[in-house]
Amino acid sequence: MSQPASPYNEELIADEAFLKSWVAGLKSDPYRSYLYSYPHKTSYRELGTKLPLSELWSKEQAETFFLYMHIPFCGARCGFCNLFTLPDKRVSVHEEYVDALERQAVQLAPFVRHKPMARFAVGGGTPTLLEPRLLDRLFEIAEGRMGMNPQNASISVETSPETVTEERLAVLKYRQVDRISMGIQSLVESEVGAIYRPQKPDEVENALEQLKLAQFPIMNLDLIYGLPGQTVDSWLYSLNRVLAYEPEEIFLYPLYTREHTIVKPEQIRKQGKDLRLTMYEAARGSLLANGYKQYSMRRFAKQEAGTDKEFLPYGCQEEGMVGLGCGARSYTRGVHYSSRYGVSRKATESIIADYVAAADYSFADYGFVLDQAEQKRRFILKALLHAEGLALYDFSERFGSSVLDDHPELQMLIRTGLATLESGLLRLTDEGMAYSDAIGDWFISSEVRHLMESYVLR
Repeated sequence: MSQPASPYNEELIADEAFLKSWVAGLKSDPYRSYLYSYPHKTSYRELGTKLPLSELWSKEQAETFFLYMHIPFCGARCGFCNLFTLPDKRVSVHEEYVDALERQAVQLAPFVRHKPMARFAVGGGTPTLLEPRLLDRLFEIAEGRMGMNPQNASISVETSPETVTEERLAVLKYRQVDRISMGIQSLVESEVGAIYRPQKPDEVENALEQLKLAQFPIMNLDLIYGLPGQTVDSWLYSLNRVLAYEPEEIFLYPLYTREHTIVKPEQIRKQGKDLRLTMYEAARGSLLANGYKQYSMRRFAKQEAGTDKEFLPYGCQEEGMVGLGCGARSYTRGVHYSSRYGVSRKATESIIADYVAAADYSFADYGFVLDQAEQKRRFILKALLHAEGLALYDFSERFGSSVLDDHPELQMLIRTGLATLESGLLRLTDEGMAYSDAIGDWFISSEVRHLMESYVLR
């Protein structure tokens, strides 16, 4: 697809009135979009022709791959959730799904086993909703079918307070999981009730105690700010309770609502953007004071605990994301693909049923084809929105052009104090990091934005 010429030029970028207006507009809505991947999944469409996975993966240039499994089941849908997940606790449904996942792995493995798996992650949904024997099967598939070696791969699994049991933790420890991630969101009962999350503070504390005793190298905990009825004091109460367990990693998420979520936008608007910014700044200050380092607007971490493993390298700006399961996305440099996406119960049930009934998983027919212009935007965003920043040399090395020539509008970040350029490294300032969601949204191409805005979510 062809991209229009940049609407920015040196004269416009140097115009102080324009810059003042631009940055004011950016800051007026700092939580307009959470761009955790680019292009966004709502830009995916039916591909013109089925693309054989054998061809896609034979051309992939990444030296190592990242294996991701998606388990699209949970105990209940939270009020803020628009992920591809289905509230369904039936063991028979889970077993059928894992059977299909293994069939998919058998078909996909010949195309990707020529390179090692440096990372393996299981997400959802709630993977630990599965019975221990089915949870263990996921690792059998990763190792036996996909060639993942637990001795040199970083392994991460998501869980939830109600599914933390001794039996499940025993499986994860035996399978050499390095990182366990649990969504808590809040330890104030009225706040989790406001987002329709069925959990009690005592249940969370019990799960935290079990995870701490299990001694995974990395325990990651997720919290959400901007919840209905939340105050700065109640937000910091939840954060301080979490800090008492000394997690190696903490993610702070602002509350978003989207189409088909139970919590509605007007409930967030009552909080206001200024209050959410105050909550972010208060939590950031507390985490830095407690020895955490900031890696993005959301991620704060301490030095990782020791491990006997020698992890294979995997570059964050590389592709090679091998997705298994309904709802998993796969990323090659030129094509991103997945199953269809839905949020409503009817849509997710239908999509999962099609996946389980499928006989052929050897092609991609739904996704996004990235031309070089979109590959450049992805490369920029994956670096710029993280603390390590964008190395201008790395961009030139990959694409053979200057990033500031291709995207002169990036200079606007520098001229408004949202970023710095030093020694060939473009990095967001502390203020820029606070507005990184708005910056990411601003940098979306017109083609991708059109697709996102015209997407009809089921």
